[in-house]
Amino acid sequence: MLVRHRDSNETTIDTPAKVNLFLEVLNKRPDGYHNINSLFQAVSLFDRLHFMLVPETGVSIRLVTDIELSVGADNLIARSYYLMKREFALKRGLSVTLDKKIPISAGLAGGSSDSAATILACNLLFNLKLSNSQMAELARKLGSDVPFFFSSGQALVSGRGEVVKDTSFPTDYQMVLVTPHITISSAASYAALKRGLTRSKTPFKLKVCKTVEDLFRSLRLSGNDFEEACFHSFPELGRIKDGLLKHGALIARMTGSGPTIFGIFEQAPRTEVDKMLNRRNWHVHTVTPISLVGQD
Repeated sequence: MLVRHRDSNETTIDTPAKVNLFLEVLNKRPDGYHNINSLFQAVSLFDRLHFMLVPETGVSIRLVTDIELSVGADNLIARSYYLMKREFALKRGLSVTLDKKIPISAGLAGGSSDSAATILACNLLFNLKLSNSQMAELARKLGSDVPFFFSSGQALVSGRGEVVKDTSFPTDYQMVLVTPHITISSAASYAALKRGLTRSKTPFKLKVCKTVEDLFRSLRLSGNDFEEACFHSFPELGRIKDGLLKHGALIARMTGSGPTIFGIFEQAPRTEVDKMLNRRNWHVHTVTPISLVGQD
């Protein structure tokens, strides 16, 4: 997360999206979640949140975009504030303005990133002096993807998402993210995999990668376990993937449980990709990998 402004009563934080460079679902856990094996990468597509202290406890959220999103108690920003209020007996509340740029329900973890930003904002505004590891521990109570945003920005993620190990693979490439106007249920995607409590495969391991070419070669040996079922239900996703490869993507695949498809390029062919992906209601972004080290 990138702190853009901070004083004693307010702070502005840019919160990045994440991409799963590969994603395996290993088996179902006794707690109902699934064990995963994935490489997460933060990228340069951001929501912007402005937090201001207010006298009354509680949280209010105002959207400055026309995206349809609940701003009630079920919103992850609100849930994050109330967690911090309970944990640290906060005596004041927050007024939050959210400029939403990360597509919702897209496999990009925008809500989780906003949740992490709220934890960070509380840490700063209430002078809690929490470390990244302490904030990550709190984040585990809010969602599987939330702890990642207290990492270096690139990490191998396992367990149900709460085990985060920083990595340092090369990042000198660009990505094109394509989010079509498709709604995919994460619960349905997991159910379609039919992973049992004991059924598990050997997790994929990335080789040592000193160059971006090494990284691409290794990533090609992996994939996203959700793709087969999602592409069967939504053939358009497969066509997007094929289109990215046709226009020079070195790797193309789905992130999370979709529907966003990303293509990795040494240099993204902006004009050609725009022409190929010119569809109403689609979100198309060219992004780069980013580091979160020293940003909070």
